[in-house]
Amino acid sequence: MQALARARDEVLPVQELSRRVDDAATLLELAEAEDDPESYVREIADELAAIRTALDGLEIRTLLSGPHDRASAILELKPGAGGTEACDWAAMLLRMYLRWAERNGYKAEIADELPGEVAGISSATVFVTGPNAYGMLRSEHGVHRLVRISPFNANGKRQTSFAAVEVVPQIEDAEEITINPDDLETDVFRASGAGGQHVNKTSSAVRITHKPTGIVVTCQNERSQLQNKEVALRVLRGRLAELADREAEAKLAAIRGEQRAIEWGSQIRSYVLDDRRVKDHRTGTETGNVQAVLDGEIDQFMNGYLRWRAGNGSNDHGSERNGSDGHR
Repeated sequence: MQALARARDEVLPVQELSRRVDDAATLLELAEAEDDPESYVREIADELAAIRTALDGLEIRTLLSGPHDRASAILELKPGAGGTEACDWAAMLLRMYLRWAERNGYKAEIADELPGEVAGISSATVFVTGPNAYGMLRSEHGVHRLVRISPFNANGKRQTSFAAVEVVPQIEDAEEITINPDDLETDVFRASGAGGQHVNKTSSAVRITHKPTGIVVTCQNERSQLQNKEVALRVLRGRLAELADREAEAKLAAIRGEQRAIEWGSQIRSYVLDDRRVKDHRTGTETGNVQAVLDGEIDQFMNGYLRWRAGNGSNDHGSERNGSDGHR
């Protein structure tokens, strides 16, 4: 039944578009037969614009061709160079992705969040559930650069900060990615951050190390050690799936694709608030509506990335190293 539903979702939009094109052609014939064809012009133009928008959406769906592109996604955010500014920037990115998920009908659940010492967050893990979530969000994998007049600087100086976003697929079928229990090293510790007395008195937080690859995942948001372990294993399966997709060796650098130091010269996208400009350095996609972007309107960057990736004939993040002038 699931396979049938997926096939129906592929076929029905094409059939609907075909019907709308036929209807628009019929309307055009009626307009040509009328004494006053101008009365039909606006209606035909509006319908053609709607058809083009729907067609663009179908095109984007055809670009989601990776082995896990239709899966749900796991987002991990980490501040980089910039101190408190970077922690605040990571929190801004977290809000942006939560807003994007809400706009597009995805369920977003914060599985793990660690607050920064002064402001923002020092790390966060978000489960984004829904069809094609990974295929769309993988465009966000990389270093994001913020330039703004710092609210944390008494002199109001312009400051640059960085945050990294890692995206891996959610692997719902545990059998798809088999994990040898002997390859895991599990540590438990007391959770930190907000949460009340329970957080401070029980060793409920879990850290799992996958010894062959060196991948480390942690979770401390859930109340029980068992729940935290299950969440951490879900993240680990996603990372191992991404590693398998890239046919990489058992090294942490391989699973992070193009991810480099979270600092100057490694960004995939720049957000320059005082110049009102957001630019993706891989695709050249740019907009001046900074506030809309920070409110979750990032589909133009995602769509641009999918087209850019298809044009470069690559389904992995490694080719992003050879993007345009973005690493300047």
